[in-house]
Amino acid sequence: MSATTKLLLGSVLCQKLGKVRLTRSMHTHPALLSSFRSSKEVQSLEQYLEVEPIENAAAWKFVERLLPPPTVPRPVAKADYPSGWQPQKSDGSDSSYFVARTKNHMVPVYLHTCFRGQRRITVVRRVQGDIWALEKDLRSVVEQARNGKLCASRVNELSGQIHIHGDYVDILREHLKAKGF
Repeated sequence: MSATTKLLLGSVLCQKLGKVRLTRSMHTHPALLSSFRSSKEVQSLEQYLEVEPIENAAAWKFVERLLPPPTVPRPVAKADYPSGWQPQKSDGSDSSYFVARTKNHMVPVYLHTCFRGQRRITVVRRVQGDIWALEKDLRSVVEQARNGKLCASRVNELSGQIHIHGDYVDILREHLKAKGF
């Protein structure tokens, strides 16, 4: 005889003997029974603790340490970085287009996958200026990496994005870093 069968027989026996009256609330979880109706009503303000804000400059410095900075700080200038990261060198004045870095100073080249990873699309964002010249430049870099095979690309002028069919994130990031973006 299983434990659940023993429990059911025991509860039926107790009901017949009249010792324990089982109700629905005994079988349900207590968290399921709570609702706004079962909570305490709002009391008068005198029942609650008094809280007042303190304007103490000496104590505020400890709070400011815990708050995140409003912007990402500028990186410290070095000859080279251990991770291989490079700061943006160009401001876009020497070419007809400009690719702005993200707020974390990263090159905005991303990989989008869809259809369970079967379709890979490389996306270059934050393009300003002549987006068609940049698309032509990036397409030539990708075609050179593909040994002369043509690649499909799509330009969205309104959002400043270029979509290139395939996974060419590393190639395009290195190319944009070499150009100073």
